[in-house]
Amino acid sequence: MTTLSGCATAPPKNAHNICEVFFEKRDWYDAASDMKAQWGVPIHVPMAMMYQESSFRDDAQPPRDYIFFGLIPWGRVSSAYGYSQAKTLTWDDYIRESGNSGADRDDFDDAIDFMGWFIAKTYKINGVSKWDAYAQYLNYHEGWGGYKRRTYNRKPWLKKVAKKVKNRAYMYSKQLKGCQEDLDSSWIWRLLFG
Repeated sequence: MTTLSGCATAPPKNAHNICEVFFEKRDWYDAASDMKAQWGVPIHVPMAMMYQESSFRDDAQPPRDYIFFGLIPWGRVSSAYGYSQAKTLTWDDYIRESGNSGADRDDFDDAIDFMGWFIAKTYKINGVSKWDAYAQYLNYHEGWGGYKRRTYNRKPWLKKVAKKVKNRAYMYSKQLKGCQEDLDSSWIWRLLFG
């Protein structure tokens, strides 16, 4: 895929409906299907997490940190970046372990694959079901060690956010059941005649 540098990919017009997201951005469905095949992760879970993290913005970044009474910008509060808001060290682990050496955090295909890798690894490390969007999000936010130490129990706001992710994943799952056959058949149609 060729892109012009400096051109950002616009977020989907209706991010509240996963069918509309995938019909608008058909290559995203292909990437999400590849992620599911690679990592055994249901599509609706990382998509709900990604919505929460970046609202599907490819260049999303955490807020700036300020010094001198909040007057001078001084870097970012975190190294998180891109669709998945992956931090640099975790992204580097993903590249090393997955072999996806050219992966970029502002590329949807790479970001959804990263999230599949993370969710599958969370299952291995902490025994959290790949379908459990609530606990998966807590792992994603707190890290595997933080989740084990239950650091989220000191963050009631985070538990509320994880519940929103769980609800969105449930909504996306129901929506996807209604359009997946069309998405799959249109994918085959495009492969044969596109």
